[in-house]
Amino acid sequence: MFWTSRLPAAILGGFPGRLPQKSGVLSTPLSSTTMPPPVVWQQRWHPLREEWVLFTSHRDGRPWVGDTHPPAEITPPSFDPTCALCPGVKRLHGENPRYTGVYGFVNDLPCFSGDAPAAVGGDDFYQIRRATGAAEVVCYSPDHAKTFVDLTDGECRAVVDFWAERTVALGARPDVAHVLIFENKGSLVGTSNPHPHCQIYAGNLVYGFTASEVASSRKFFQRTGRHLGQEILAREAAGPRVIAQNDAWLACVPWFARYAYEVFIVPKRQVASLADLTPAERASLGLMIREVAIRYDNLWRMPMPYVMAVHQAPADGHDYSTYPFHLEFHPPLRKPDTMKYLAGPEIGGGSMTNESDPDAKAAELRAVSSVHYKKLG
Repeated sequence: MFWTSRLPAAILGGFPGRLPQKSGVLSTPLSSTTMPPPVVWQQRWHPLREEWVLFTSHRDGRPWVGDTHPPAEITPPSFDPTCALCPGVKRLHGENPRYTGVYGFVNDLPCFSGDAPAAVGGDDFYQIRRATGAAEVVCYSPDHAKTFVDLTDGECRAVVDFWAERTVALGARPDVAHVLIFENKGSLVGTSNPHPHCQIYAGNLVYGFTASEVASSRKFFQRTGRHLGQEILAREAAGPRVIAQNDAWLACVPWFARYAYEVFIVPKRQVASLADLTPAERASLGLMIREVAIRYDNLWRMPMPYVMAVHQAPADGHDYSTYPFHLEFHPPLRKPDTMKYLAGPEIGGGSMTNESDPDAKAAELRAVSSVHYKKLG
């Protein structure tokens, strides 16, 4: 029996019976004036993680009778006496000062510790080691009701300056090999506290994605003499997926995006770490983070949940001059009330499926205002 496609001609690029050709890594950047046909039955190579991402944009509109999360506009108070991150409030171990700007402290329940006991009970097969280092919490603002979109220019700069300072200080510790900075925003990504904050995990573990990016960027440089991060920058700058940029940074939905509204912020010169940034670059990075967060909120006029991670080189003293510093945003929503669930293919199979077209999602984010909808009225 011979099976034919039953997808509409529009999905197949307007040519009935014509299926998308086998894809690979682009040899030339996409033209900003050329929109490719919808991404159907295609695999794209993720050059940083060195893995294939499956694209099935025709499945984004499939019938859905599963769980949904209707958006709800919640206005928290500027101060919550039950919040362990608000100024002057007692925590599990300690009490916050009445801080007025960016404030950081050691996590009361850290996942890494300089006091980690000796690891016992392992062998050559079931190996075990201590989890040394530190875990910290960084409050962006004393105002419990704010998110990154509400920060002033100076407050945005202060956050990134603080990240850079902690990267240097923690990276200098002998028990730290990597400094991971991340923000979990919104209950849908498991945030335990809505106060505007991020976390820093600095330990003797080099996180898996960073380790992959170290390897992929080294191999790319050895093969081509070019920096992998700057290659991505050049291709995205020439394509239709840029959503915003300033003098030092470009924000885009990358060609190989794993989530529908995934956004990368990439530097316009080769840097490996927050420690490499100039004061001006740190300031403009803060503004770019805020603009991405604003565009997310404006997409559906609601606070967009996301996981944001700062991807920077390990801090174990080796040469990471080729490492592609960047930030990644991973929103779990593919529609205002519908999540992208990690199910059989992702958890069971180990490979990501993206039911969207990065070009189209970038166009959506680019089309909304860079001024927050609450200020627009």
